[in-house]
Amino acid sequence: MFEAGCVEVRMVSKMGVLKFLSRNMTSFVAQASRDNAILTVARHQSVLSSKLVYSEYGDPPKVVRQEKEELRKPAEHEVMIRMLASPVNPADINTIQGVYAVKPKLPSIPGNEGVGEIVDVGNGVTNLKVGDRVVPKLNAWGTWRTHAVCNADELMKISDKIGIVEAATLAVNPCTAYRMLKDFVPLSEGDSVIQNGANSAAGQNVIQLCKAWGIKSVNIVRNRSDIDELKKFLTELGATYVLTEEELRTTDLFKKGVLVRPKLALNCVGGKNALEVMRHLDSGGVMVTYGGMSREPVTVPTSALIFKDITVRGYWMTRWSNENANSPERSRMFEELTNLIIERKLNPPKHTLIGFERYKEALSNAMSTKGFVGMKYIFDFQK
Repeated sequence: MFEAGCVEVRMVSKMGVLKFLSRNMTSFVAQASRDNAILTVARHQSVLSSKLVYSEYGDPPKVVRQEKEELRKPAEHEVMIRMLASPVNPADINTIQGVYAVKPKLPSIPGNEGVGEIVDVGNGVTNLKVGDRVVPKLNAWGTWRTHAVCNADELMKISDKIGIVEAATLAVNPCTAYRMLKDFVPLSEGDSVIQNGANSAAGQNVIQLCKAWGIKSVNIVRNRSDIDELKKFLTELGATYVLTEEELRTTDLFKKGVLVRPKLALNCVGGKNALEVMRHLDSGGVMVTYGGMSREPVTVPTSALIFKDITVRGYWMTRWSNENANSPERSRMFEELTNLIIERKLNPPKHTLIGFERYKEALSNAMSTKGFVGMKYIFDFQK
């Protein structure tokens, strides 16, 4: 009886345990199911993006407005990105004004350059994953927004070993300087290059790349009250020589053999200054024009063409990027520039990070450059 009773007690205990486990397992499964449903809903919830938009060309602070947009989850071959930072470049301002070569279909989201982070991927995306940092491949992509959903092929992955500012400002000025130094004249260590507008963002990148590659640079700037401070800044950046436009007219750097005459001249000013820069080119040299800040034409003397065989070319980074969006050469360029940034041989321009809600302030200040080297305004979407 005792043993039978013990067995009976043990059997009842086991049955109780089983019932307990059964009830709690059912509860656990139900809770897990509810949690999974909540997670699924959360994953499919839309994201509210804030973006800048303009529907007509004109004065940027007046025609640009801020709007909200509800974004859907990425479809097949699409990704969602969260923008981290995006600069306000002169080309952005000119595009909004309607005076740039690119005229996007209106209404349009401004912003040609910036860096974002992948936060969600659709089915079929194999080249990008959540957490990757990316930049747009093409011009006028619309970087002035907090989030975007787009085809994965529109983006290029970049290294996360460089800072947000360096990544956000990588695709325009560093690439412009790189291509102009690589594509027109074969340059070797010890050769020289001359450029005007040397204190511009592109000019500063030319200076740093020349220093990294052992090329001597002659850099022309406009005279100003704080010219000594500017000369010091550019020299510390790597400039071999810094001259004002007036000093360029009387320099004997090339006559005395201090420097070999430049094979390459880079012009972003135009007018009389471009003519003076061209005068110092070596025979068979090339002058590349990539801007026209003076709004005066580039005049080429007949003698420069006949007796010095000077070649005059133009360069537009947007065209090169569009033609080489997926080329191996573009990937090599980004890799080399990234390595120079990591090695601290290539630094971003002087800048101010500004919250997205202060966009009118950024647009107004970007239109009137202040300071001896100017100041690039960069939207910081993390603020």
